[in-house]
Amino acid sequence: MSEEQLTGEGTAAPTGETAALEGQAGPQADVPAGLDAASTETPPVEVVVVTGLSGAGKNTAGRVLEDLGWYVVDNLPPALLTPMVELGARGDVRRFAAVVDVRSRAFTSDLQEAIRVLAEAGHKPRVVFVHARDEVLVRRYESNRREHPLQGSGRILDGITAERALLTGIAGEADLWVDTSDLNVHQLRATLENAFAREGRTPPLTATVLSFGFKYGLPLDADLVVDARFLPNPHWLPELRPHTGQDPDVRDYVLGQEAAQPFLDRYTEVLRLLIPGYRREGKRYLTLAVGCTGGKHRSVAIAEEFARRLAAEGIDTVARHRDLGRE
Repeated sequence: MSEEQLTGEGTAAPTGETAALEGQAGPQADVPAGLDAASTETPPVEVVVVTGLSGAGKNTAGRVLEDLGWYVVDNLPPALLTPMVELGARGDVRRFAAVVDVRSRAFTSDLQEAIRVLAEAGHKPRVVFVHARDEVLVRRYESNRREHPLQGSGRILDGITAERALLTGIAGEADLWVDTSDLNVHQLRATLENAFAREGRTPPLTATVLSFGFKYGLPLDADLVVDARFLPNPHWLPELRPHTGQDPDVRDYVLGQEAAQPFLDRYTEVLRLLIPGYRREGKRYLTLAVGCTGGKHRSVAIAEEFARRLAAEGIDTVARHRDLGRE
């Protein structure tokens, strides 16, 4: 998961979604004066509170829930959680999610009280706690040149330690813990989809076919790795060396090798065997990595062909080339 995506915790200002939600309540004169009375007149709402350590991916988790059909408000102060749920319930919101952080010094007590009140009102609150290892969080902040919200005049690690202490109470009550230390965006999305997909519907499997160069290292997010170095290397042909596996002359050379088609056919059969099993086990994202020496010729051509074949099988597939142009 990219550092920028995981550390984009946003601002405390209300989003356009908040304004839209407020608009559903109608004229101010029509709003009941007491929230307690309103809560008895409204149907229950499924509520997810996304909280956890700053930089661990709370806002990314919120975007996943929004894609799943939840109404999401970013950086909501804990004291406003109950009023916002009640306001949404009087409209047409039945699945409400709030991303909440520790900018409020009364964070823990306010949030725990809000969750208690919502449960007593008949709503269904759940807490997702997103966290990561200290060294991972420090690296994310350093790569983005950002200060931790609780850092003050100290170090980033001081802010992380202080935040962990503040979150102890709510962390112990969380319904779902998600450690993003070793997750990419796709894996975080798959984790939350498995937990919160609407009415048990199974989201479709999406495949990424990723070409890469072994000399630059293995992709850490690969589910399957294919080695295309058994094929002759176009690099040693002067007329092909400047081109890439996306060019017709290189593609035809690579795919025209005697072993290329049998290899593609047999590995396609392996994928046909694996994909139904992945779906049964709730896997939503498949990354097939195809490597050659430099990630320019053979791996690119083979990856493009695998992507074409997977698309023909009805899989939503995209081909990406990690190291193309790196030379």
